[in-house]
Amino acid sequence: MEREKLVDNWFSLTRERLPGLAARRDWPVHLDHCFQRILLDNAVGMKWNEEIPAPAYRNADDEVLSRAIALGEAAIAGNEDMAQLNANSLAWRGKD
Repeated sequence: MEREKLVDNWFSLTRERLPGLAARRDWPVHLDHCFQRILLDNAVGMKWNEEIPAPAYRNADDEVLSRAIALGEAAIAGNEDMAQLNANSLAWRGKD
């Protein structure tokens, strides 16, 4: 996927699709930046900004951004648990 399409997909997923499902799915978060944090942290396996300089959408390589998108798509499909992904993210941030 060319970079522009990848970034467009990232923003559509995190700004529209996931927040739009949050209440119906009873997810622990509903804001776009929370979904971005959760997906990026889980894509890199740590607090994302220890690995990627901000802004992440611009500085994450295609592989990391693709992994983050895949996690979000899996959550939509019911194959990933958003609450668990959030718990992972918070633990990496010392907020568990």
